Amino acid sequence: MPLTERQIRAFSKNPTPGYYPDQDGLALQVDKAGRMYWQWRTKGANGKNTTVSYGPWPLVNVDTARLKHREAKLMRLKGEHPNAAKRKARQLAMTEALNTFGVVCREWLSVQATKWSEGHLKTTRERVERDLKGLERRPMNEIDPPELLRLLRKIEARGAVETAHRVRIIMSQVFTYAMAMGKATRNPAAELAGVLEQPKEGHHAAVTDPKQLGQLIRDIRAYRGSEIVRSALELHALLFQRPNEIRGMRWDELDLDAALWTIPAERMKRKKQGKLDGDPHLVPLSRQAVTMLKSLKTLTGGRELVFPSQRGQGRCISENTCRQALRTLGYSNEDHTPHGFRATARTLLDERLGVRVEVIEAQLAHNVPDSLGRAYNRTTFVDERRRMMQQWADYLDELAAAVVPLRLAA
Repeated sequence: MPLTERQIRAFSKNPTPGYYPDQDGLALQVDKAGRMYWQWRTKGANGKNTTVSYGPWPLVNVDTARLKHREAKLMRLKGEHPNAAKRKARQLAMTEALNTFGVVCREWLSVQATKWSEGHLKTTRERVERDLKGLERRPMNEIDPPELLRLLRKIEARGAVETAHRVRIIMSQVFTYAMAMGKATRNPAAELAGVLEQPKEGHHAAVTDPKQLGQLIRDIRAYRGSEIVRSALELHALLFQRPNEIRGMRWDELDLDAALWTIPAERMKRKKQGKLDGDPHLVPLSRQAVTMLKSLKTLTGGRELVFPSQRGQGRCISENTCRQALRTLGYSNEDHTPHGFRATARTLLDERLGVRVEVIEAQLAHNVPDSLGRAYNRTTFVDERRRMMQQWADYLDELAAAVVPLRLAA
């Protein structure tokens, strides 16, 4: 006769160990401690006796136990054993726990660390920690395009449209890696490529008109802020190297007697292997640059860095220091930026001074191949670049004095 919830409740006050049938093979098992469990004793796939458990009473009441039992019997009719299904579900849950976005992303980053520079790796990790924190514990196969889009819209909402595109690329790369490793079945980020706002075409604003450049040089020389910052600004103009390379300049990289700045490979913008075993980049120094650096040495020569930060602790001036100084002089980010001096020199050396493009590109440390498809070595055209750098410094002096050459240099 089937059990009732009322009978079980009364029996639970003084239970006797044993096996108490309900109906259709379902029974209530009472152990020596008086604990009661719903069970079904049946045959396993190998023909041996096995027990299917449905949970303890009263957590599982009689009606719920019967429902679970019917589902188990239907499963058997379909050829699957309930215990095997439970094991499969547990394994799936364990797999999902190991295949969360956070776990897979860290695994992907560890692989990329062998290929990327420290700077690029640091930037990517910061974007993951700041913008993808909400995905940390989400199973890869449960993440869909709308969930990712909501995160990307938040980034767009703060005006960081370019960052939103970069974060979507990070998402896509993580899912591509997960698919290759059998940890995801689709790449929902790939479906969002055309739905984000279009970023403005990226460029570093630069003054390329000779008359305006002359005014910019006069403004820099009249800058009333820190002499260290003023010198950094003018050296941006004279040397046209990347801002990170200039602000991180060290005294042991400079040979002022030989008028040469040797930038170690690890400080250049290169892939990780190029930083590890690449050649240093040689920057010939004009007479004006040497004079300026000698004067600056009286201020910071006792330190490792040419442009130390006021905060100390071995730091150089920040990436925004020179940018802010230009703003103080009245030049917005749309007018001119520290990085823009590279475009300024690239344009005017070619168009106004007639310097060969390959010589300019070598000085800019661009990987431009020669006629045989080989990338120029960092020491290529040193003599020509030395003449070019002096010609450029003299040209800046002429512009600052409002004497603009009308003809190409011979």
